[in-house]
Amino acid sequence: MLNIVSSSLGPVADAWAVAALVAVFLLQLRHSSAGAARRPRREIALTLGTQSLLTYLPLLVYHAQWGALGGFLAGSLLLLLPSRLAWSLYTAVGLSMLVPPLLNHQGIVDSVYLCQSTLLTGLVVYGLSRLSEVIRELVDAHGELARLAVVRERLRFARDLHDLLGFSLSAITLKSELLHRLIPAQPERALQEVDDILAISRQSLADVRRVASGFRDMSLDQEVGSATSVLRAADVVVEVETAAVPLERQVENALAAVLREAVTNVLRHSKATRCSIRVAAEQDSVVLAVVNNGASTERRAPSPHGGSGLANLALRLREIGGSLDSGTLPDGSFRVRASAPTSDPAAAPPAAP
Repeated sequence: MLNIVSSSLGPVADAWAVAALVAVFLLQLRHSSAGAARRPRREIALTLGTQSLLTYLPLLVYHAQWGALGGFLAGSLLLLLPSRLAWSLYTAVGLSMLVPPLLNHQGIVDSVYLCQSTLLTGLVVYGLSRLSEVIRELVDAHGELARLAVVRERLRFARDLHDLLGFSLSAITLKSELLHRLIPAQPERALQEVDDILAISRQSLADVRRVASGFRDMSLDQEVGSATSVLRAADVVVEVETAAVPLERQVENALAAVLREAVTNVLRHSKATRCSIRVAAEQDSVVLAVVNNGASTERRAPSPHGGSGLANLALRLREIGGSLDSGTLPDGSFRVRASAPTSDPAAAPPAAP
């Protein structure tokens, strides 16, 4: 603008220059805004065409003093058009700025300077606009990551709460029904069952507190003992075969949760009279198998309030490199089999290159 005022073309020419500059400024703001390249093609063609006219037509009046506006047009082309076409037109705009100084009888140095400044201005406009958009996308990505972290924590809490409390609540229900039958006939054994119910209740409360605070360590040996006690209280003959296998915390937690869910399913969804629990080492992995008879052959529609324990446990085992499968065996018994590495792969040190 200072170049135009210094050329002394008169107040009318200066007023037209100011109006054209304001129009170019508003168009550039629109072209540099977020999502400008995703606008309809007709709108892009209209605004780019208007900016091109406001860039080249004033050259007839203001000559090389108006050439600085070419850089903004070059930047808009890079922002709005496909890459190959945009860079071709960007180069063409820069080379076109060689002409006004020559028509104004200026030297070749002025022509090269105007061409160079146009190309540099276009890159600056493009870079700053893209940087602003990238920062905006980064801020949005941080918000999305925070939202996903909250959702993941909710799913983790729901999964762990189901895994921990499903077994305990089923055991309390079973022992309460047994207590109801024992009170008239066997009061001494009824008192023993009351003690067991109180112990399970206290353990359930501790489990809830551990889940809420993020600590979810479980002992596989303790879960085997609890499962044996509950199954025998339900008049189920239990066969236990366990091998002493050193396990990482994550692996032991996952297998203990599998055992809880399997025993819960035995109590809730079968009429089992026999159940076997087997923990064995196989090469570099540990296998937990729970097999029971009396599995129901009827297909039931899932309850809207039912759990998703096996699906949750399969996901947990996949996270540590293990697997979970369940199904009916040829003899009619039902088996839940979990396999996991003896150590947590995520906790292992990285291999040397």
